[in-house]
Amino acid sequence: MVFSGKDLIALAQTGSGKTGAFALPILQELLENRDVQHSFFACVLSPTRELAIQIAEQFEALGSAIGLRCSVLVGGVDRMQQVLSLGKRPHIVVGTPGRLLDHLTDTKGFSLKKIKYLVLDEADKLLNVEFEKALDDILQEIPKDRRTFLFSATMTKKVNKLQRACLRNPVKVEAASKYSTVDSLKQEFYFVPADYKDCYLLHVLNERRESMIMIFVRTCESTRLLALMLRNLGLKAMSISGQMSQDKRLGALNRFKAKDCNILICTDVASRGLDIQGVDMVINYDIPMNSKDYVHRVGRTARAGRSGYAVSLVNQYEAQWFVQIEQLLGKKIDQCKVDPDEIMILKEPISDAKRIALTKMKDSGGHKKRRKLGDDDDEEEDRAHSKRSKSFKRSNRR
Repeated sequence: MVFSGKDLIALAQTGSGKTGAFALPILQELLENRDVQHSFFACVLSPTRELAIQIAEQFEALGSAIGLRCSVLVGGVDRMQQVLSLGKRPHIVVGTPGRLLDHLTDTKGFSLKKIKYLVLDEADKLLNVEFEKALDDILQEIPKDRRTFLFSATMTKKVNKLQRACLRNPVKVEAASKYSTVDSLKQEFYFVPADYKDCYLLHVLNERRESMIMIFVRTCESTRLLALMLRNLGLKAMSISGQMSQDKRLGALNRFKAKDCNILICTDVASRGLDIQGVDMVINYDIPMNSKDYVHRVGRTARAGRSGYAVSLVNQYEAQWFVQIEQLLGKKIDQCKVDPDEIMILKEPISDAKRIALTKMKDSGGHKKRRKLGDDDDEEEDRAHSKRSKSFKRSNRR
């Protein structure tokens, strides 16, 4: 349908190949008209920096044979480098709304008045209040005779309003039911006392020591605390949150993708759109208050036909939210049972590891003005990793 020449609105689960669905027809048209100057041919808008970078990487990989030029316009990156990139007149511009609008306003020679394609990826997220004004201003700067592709995991009222305003007689494709999870995903939960949630978490992690695991929490502070605590227990854990600097966030993602660490602890900033291959398991440490966020989180595993496992740690205060998730999915999720003695034996090591982590966070509090939250933790992990490697080598020599 994307090759039919019409606008498109597509609802699809994460991991269903959405990027290829809009990249391929754009590249096809560039390939068929190689003799024509096609700078600033398409613009792709993304709600997050990481997703924008990932989309650009996929465009460059798919378009390498035709000499594709692509610019990424996101915050947290040197602005002058982006100006130089735009000066090379790229075919594709991928960006977040705020930084893209900054360049449209301030960068001489940059305009989207002749683009042929506009792609709104993760449109439901793009319509958050923080992006609303920038998105409206950008839509005023682009031609009305473009083709528009709108991709979203969910059809909200705002998405429906947007598609009526900026798409012309679109073809609608729904790749899955409104809020569903794939059949290859096994979902279970533990009902846990709030004071023992960390013990249950360690129990689950000990059962799957070699798995690639993403743990979702509610706050940035929790990502940092859990990462420190788990490292104190000898696990290879990294954290990612919106309060970390851009370089550190990408560094943590790349280390996880490279399997230098097998546990990535994150807030929902990392749960939308990122294509991290090989995630075996998702743990909902904190149950999301918005049921739709559960679908986005567990969509990090069981991608592209692979099997996956999602487990939720539900305490007495979160039970109502979990019931709402089951209602949204239209099915009951199986409960796991565990011998209480197996949990109680973990209480002391958890308590010690958490106390050390809290002390570390308190001691490093003075760095927050000079450094983004969590930056010092990554350097600490580098040192710890090096220390573990040296210790391992010494033990082998013995």
